[in-house]
Amino acid sequence: MSDVDSSVLNPIYAEIVVVRHGETEWNADGRIQGHLDVELNDSGRQQASAVADRLSREGKISVVYSSDLKRALETAQIIATCCGGLEVIKEPDLRERHLGDLQGLVLREAAKLSPEAYRAFLNHKTDQEIPGGGESLDQLYERCTSSLERIGRKHKGERVVVVTHGGVVRSLYKRACPNGRSRGKVLNTSVNILHLSDGDEWTIKSWGDVSHLNQTGFLESGFGGDKTSG
Repeated sequence: MSDVDSSVLNPIYAEIVVVRHGETEWNADGRIQGHLDVELNDSGRQQASAVADRLSREGKISVVYSSDLKRALETAQIIATCCGGLEVIKEPDLRERHLGDLQGLVLREAAKLSPEAYRAFLNHKTDQEIPGGGESLDQLYERCTSSLERIGRKHKGERVVVVTHGGVVRSLYKRACPNGRSRGKVLNTSVNILHLSDGDEWTIKSWGDVSHLNQTGFLESGFGGDKTSG
């Protein structure tokens, strides 16, 4: 966390604070969520309160954007309330990847219960869609990076919060660092800060920060933040 007063930002870029939602019971159980609408559990609400308190002390936030799924929206609303009653704008393009027939399955049972979808999920081809209406990685990448670019263009010189999902956060990292190595799991309520400049230049300021959880009894959790979907 920074002690610098950064309430005034450079007008050439937008500072986008990307936050993964808090934990759900399905995260805790290892169950694949995708587009299924699962709410936070008690630990997730505690995590959301911790990140909200942190963000309220780190500089003025103009607005909060969120995926329209409950787990993200509830996290966003907790942040918005703590940061002075900000508006929360729902953005469906910030949803998690649709994982088709895998949604609702416990990951360790998915290969047995839906083998075709599981094979598609493990396929390294980024244009591989998942049976049952699931998206490819390319489709996820296109919709979520386009969404963030729209937000960035609209909010130059401002700091905004975006609450989303593990798969989306990984896609945003790929956009900012196309040749970078994977950063591993995207933990619940991790803070990831990007600067989006003119010419659609993306710069990472910080990534994967969960220092706000160190003072709570609800430490880092992250199912869905690696290859699974949360």
